Amino acid sequence: MSEIETGEKAEPFFGDKPYQQRARAALPLLVHQAKAQQTIYYAHLAEELGMSNPRNLNFVLGSVGQSLIQFAKERSEEIPPIQCLVVNQSDGMPGEGIVFFIKKEEYKAMSKRERRIVVDAQLQKIFAYPKWDSVLEAFSMRQATSDFSQVVRKATAYGRGEGESEQHKSLKEYVASHPTVIGLPTSVAHGITEYGLPSGDELDVLFREGDEWVGVEVKSEISGSDDLVRGLFQCVKYHAVLEAFLLSTGRTPDVRTVLVTARPLPAELIPLRNILGVEVIHSGAPEAAT
Repeated sequence: MSEIETGEKAEPFFGDKPYQQRARAALPLLVHQAKAQQTIYYAHLAEELGMSNPRNLNFVLGSVGQSLIQFAKERSEEIPPIQCLVVNQSDGMPGEGIVFFIKKEEYKAMSKRERRIVVDAQLQKIFAYPKWDSVLEAFSMRQATSDFSQVVRKATAYGRGEGESEQHKSLKEYVASHPTVIGLPTSVAHGITEYGLPSGDELDVLFREGDEWVGVEVKSEISGSDDLVRGLFQCVKYHAVLEAFLLSTGRTPDVRTVLVTARPLPAELIPLRNILGVEVIHSGAPEAAT
C-alpha cells in the first residue's frame, strides 16, 4: 500500500484506533509549527509523538487531513492542509499531504521545480491561516505551548570566554572527514573547518556539494543542555548568514545547516528543535563512530 493510498483510506480522528489517537495528538503540534512558520520532518514529528517508526505517520496524517476536510465542509470554508507541514528530510517535500490539495496524477506529471512552487504556495496558506486556534477549540483540543525562556536564559550566559575542548575539536575533525555523517556522499571533498563568515562568526565545518553549501555546528559529549540550546540558535543564525552571503555574491542560495551532537538531544529540547526548524544529527562521539 502506497503512502497516498494510506492517506486516502484513513478515517477522521473521531475514534479509538491508535492512529486516530495519535492524529488528535498531532494536530496541536502541527498548529504550533504553523504559527512558528516551520515545516517539520517526519522523523521529528514521530519523535515528538513518541513513535519509533516515522512510516506509521501515514495513517496519522491521513486522519488529520480527513478530519479537516470534514470540518471544512461543515463550516463551508476552506482550511489549508496543515499535514503538508510534515516533509521528507531528503527533499523537504511533503509525502502524505499532497493528496489533499492536488490530484496525484497531476503532481506526478510535474517537474521538481513545479512541485516546489505548488507546495510552497500551500505552505504559505497554512502559515497565513488565522483560525488555527479556533480549529483546535472546535475539536476541544489544547494548544501545544512550550516556554523555553529559562533554558534560553541559561544558554545566553553559557561558555563565554572558554576555549575549544579536545572533545569538540575531535568531533569537528571527524565530521569534516566523514561527510556521510550528515548524509552527503563519500565523494564530497573534505569539509573546511573554522570557516569564517562575514558576520565575524566561524562555522565549525563547511561542505560544498555542487551549488549546495552545508554549514555544520558540532557539540561534543561534554556539552550540556545549555550548550545544545546555543547550538540550535547558532544554526538558525548561520543559515541566515550563509544565505545572505551567497546572495551578496550573486549566487542563488542553496543552504543547509546541521547541528551534529555526540549525545542524543534531550527530550525537553525536541519541541524547541522543531519550532526552530533545525536539523539535528546524533553521530555519537568519534571513538564510538569509527
